[in-house]
Amino acid sequence: MLFTHLVTSFIVSSITIVVILLIRRLFSKQLSAKWQYNLWFLLLIALTLPFIPKQLLHFENHFILFNINQSNRVGSSISTTEGSMLSNVNWMQDFTIPVNHLNLKFLNVGLTSIWIAGMLVMAVLFLYAWFKLKKIKNTTTVLNNKDILHLFERCKHRLNISKPLIAGESSLVKSPMTFGLFKTYVVLPIHLDEWMSIKDIEYIFMHELHHYKYKDIATNYFIIIYQILYWFNPLVWIAFKKMRMDREIACDMAVLKSLDEHRHADYGNAIINFAALASHSKDFAWANQFNGPKEQMKKRIEKIATFTIESKWMKLKSISIFTLIGVFVASQVPFISAMATNNDRYDFNNERTLYEDLSDYFVGYDGSFVLYDMEAGQYSIYNKDKSTLRVSPNSTYKIYSALIGLESDVITSDNSTMKWNGTKYPYESWNTDQNLSTAMRNSVTWYFQELGQRIPRETIQAYLEQMGYGNYDLSGGSDYWLESSLKISPVEQVQLLSAFYTNQFGFEDKNIQTVKDSLTLEENDGSRLSGKTGTGNVNGRNINGWFIGYVETKDNTYFFATNIQNEDNSYGSKAAEITLSILRDKGIY
Repeated sequence: MLFTHLVTSFIVSSITIVVILLIRRLFSKQLSAKWQYNLWFLLLIALTLPFIPKQLLHFENHFILFNINQSNRVGSSISTTEGSMLSNVNWMQDFTIPVNHLNLKFLNVGLTSIWIAGMLVMAVLFLYAWFKLKKIKNTTTVLNNKDILHLFERCKHRLNISKPLIAGESSLVKSPMTFGLFKTYVVLPIHLDEWMSIKDIEYIFMHELHHYKYKDIATNYFIIIYQILYWFNPLVWIAFKKMRMDREIACDMAVLKSLDEHRHADYGNAIINFAALASHSKDFAWANQFNGPKEQMKKRIEKIATFTIESKWMKLKSISIFTLIGVFVASQVPFISAMATNNDRYDFNNERTLYEDLSDYFVGYDGSFVLYDMEAGQYSIYNKDKSTLRVSPNSTYKIYSALIGLESDVITSDNSTMKWNGTKYPYESWNTDQNLSTAMRNSVTWYFQELGQRIPRETIQAYLEQMGYGNYDLSGGSDYWLESSLKISPVEQVQLLSAFYTNQFGFEDKNIQTVKDSLTLEENDGSRLSGKTGTGNVNGRNINGWFIGYVETKDNTYFFATNIQNEDNSYGSKAAEITLSILRDKGIY
C-alpha cells in the first residue's frame, strides 16, 4: 500500500508541477503576482490527494453486515493433509504448471523502506531547524524602543490586525522574520534601529505583517510536511523554491498596494539597503524571512520596479487560469482512485449478504468462501476483505476460455479436438490428443494455451469486457491468466458463474451447455456438482488455490467460489476439499 502511494504521489506531483510551471511561463503576463502564488496552493491540494483514503475519493454504498460465529459448531473440522477423506475423488487431481516471476516483494519493501528512511532523515533535519528557531524565541527580547513599538502597532492597525503579536529582537537572527503558529513573533536583528531608518523599519514591519495576515506561517508548516513526504521528488523541491519566491513577491505587491505611489521606490530601496547590510540566514524553513537569496532579491526588485495596480481584467484572467488549473487537479482524482485500488479490488454492493465465520475450515490459509443461493437471492461470505480482492484465476479461467473458443467458432461442440505436439509434460494425461471434455477434466494447460493463440487478442478482450470478467487485463502476455495480469475476486467468480449458468451473456445455448457438460464432476443423492479447480504455482511454490462451481439440487442451485493462499501449500484440490466440507455441513451437498 505504501509503495502504491509512493508511485501515485510521484506521478501526480510531477505532472501537476510541470503543468503549473508551464502555465506560469505561458501566461506570465496574464497572471498577477498574487495569483501566480495562489497556483501553488493547487499543488498542495494535488500533493494531498494520493494520501486521502480511497473511500473519500468516490462514493460507495455500504451493505448490511451480518456476523455469525460458528466456532462451536459440531462436525466442522476437516483434514488439512493430502490423501485425506476425499483422496479417492478422481476429479480432484491437481494439474498445473509453474510460472517464474521476479520476486518484486523485496523490491517493494526495499523502496518503501528507503522512502520511510528518507522521511525520517528529513524529519530530523526539520526538527533541528525547529530547535534553532526555538532557541531564537528563547533569546528574543521585547523591543525597548518605544518609537519602533508604536510604529509596529500603527502598521498592525493599518492592516486591521487585532491579535496580539510579539515584536522583539534577537542576536541570533540576521534577517527580520515572522514565525509561530499560535503565538506569533516578529523578530528583528538586534539594534536594527542603529543601522536602518525608522522609515525602512516601517516597510519591514509592513512586509512581515502581510505574511501574518495572509497565513503564510501556516503555509510553511504544510510545505515542511510535503517536503518530508515528497523528499524523493526533485521537482517538488524546485516547486517549493519557486513557491517561496512567488510568496515574497506577492507579499511585496501587497505592501505596495497598501502604500502611496510615491513611496513605492522607497520600499524597493529599503529592500536593497537591507540586502547590502545583512546576510541571508538559511535553515529557517519554519519562518518567513525578509531577506533572501540573491536570485530571489533580484526578482523582487524587478517586480517592485514594474509594479502596477491589478486591473479588473487582469484579475478576471488570473481567476480564469487558476480555475482551469483547479479543474485539471480535480481531474486527477479518478486516476488516483484507480491507483489507490490498483484495480485489484471489486466493489461489491448487495444488501442480501450474510457474513459468516468459517475460519475453522481455513486453518493455515488466508482465504475466502462465497456462496450464492439462487432461490433466496442471498450471498453467504467468509472473509469480507478477501472476497473482493482480485487474484489470478489460473485454471478456473479455462471455463471462459472454452466458452470464448466456442463462441468464436475456433472449436465446436462436435469438433473440439486438438493434436498433441509431442512435448512431454509432467502429467501423462496431457501427453495425448485432447478434446474440450478431456482438457477440462485433466486441466490440460497446453490445450487452452493453443486455444487462446487461435483467437485474436482483441476478440478475447471484447468477450471478457462483455462478461465483466474481473479486471479483464490481458497485458501479461500469452499466459495472462496464470499468475499474471488477469485477476478476479471470489465474489466476481460467483456472479460470473451465475450469469454463465443462466446465460445472461446472450451466447449460443448449445455452447453454454457444452461448457456445462465439461464441468460436471459428480452426482450424489440427486444433486449434481460441477466446477473447476485452479492452482497458481510461482517459482515452484503453490501460492494460490481455487475451486469454483455450482451444486444443482432438485429445488435450487448454489454457486460457490473458494480461494486459499499461503506461501507454498495452496492447491486447487485443497480448496475443493475445504469447499466440500462447508457444503456438507450446510446440508447442500
